[in-house]
Amino acid sequence: MNRYLIALQAIVIREALRFVHQRGRFIAALVRPLVWLLVFAAGFRAALGLSITPPYQTYISYEIYIVPGLCGMILLFNGMQSSLGMVYDREMGSMRLLLTSPLPRWWLLVSRLIAGAVISVLQVYTFLGIAAIYGIRFSWQGYFLVLPALIVAGLMLGALGLALSSVIKQLENFAGVMNFVIFPMFFLSSALYPLWKMAESSILLHNICALNPFTHAVELIRFALYSQFNLPALIWTGLSGAILLAIALWGYDPARGLIRRKG
Repeated sequence: MNRYLIALQAIVIREALRFVHQRGRFIAALVRPLVWLLVFAAGFRAALGLSITPPYQTYISYEIYIVPGLCGMILLFNGMQSSLGMVYDREMGSMRLLLTSPLPRWWLLVSRLIAGAVISVLQVYTFLGIAAIYGIRFSWQGYFLVLPALIVAGLMLGALGLALSSVIKQLENFAGVMNFVIFPMFFLSSALYPLWKMAESSILLHNICALNPFTHAVELIRFALYSQFNLPALIWTGLSGAILLAIALWGYDPARGLIRRKG
């Protein structure tokens, strides 16, 4: 068991060092949601005429409503960045070398997934700290209780990136696939507007949003920030993460998966 923990520690430290040396990645991860929070929030609120009711029955500002969605945005983009890192490592050979180690391949992939989730959670808390300076604050219980929600959501979205990395053959194809996945998942969710508002426009779009795993990840984060527990969101997010992880493990299996078919 000790060698499993050593491998996990080594992979987490390696990803953390890579992230520290990529300052542009950290800045971009924060600037993107901050732009939505500080610039677009006012426009969306005015255009939609929203009067938001959170899990507790009090009216709040639209900025506070979209903070959980922007936390999900950070997790989503970081999951895609992890996918890009996997593709790069596979092309450069470091990932191939890692996967030939005596440890089970599934443990190495799960360790990589955990490392990405740890970095994502740190980014989210940095964003929440900046939002608090701006004046958007939650209770201390909410900041504490949101940690498990961020971990579950981060693992699910990281598993999505891991599954994508098993089917992306070249770095040149990554940008197109990323845009095809990220933007539909983000906009067809409750990150920017509640589902009841979507139902007023289109029942079909409402149903698509309700089936979107990212919607449930955002709702899990939102309820946790309000110090409440959302069991359906937890079940849906956990189940989606398990399915995506199974697809990723199958894709990286040299005997059956997609890596072998690519030669």
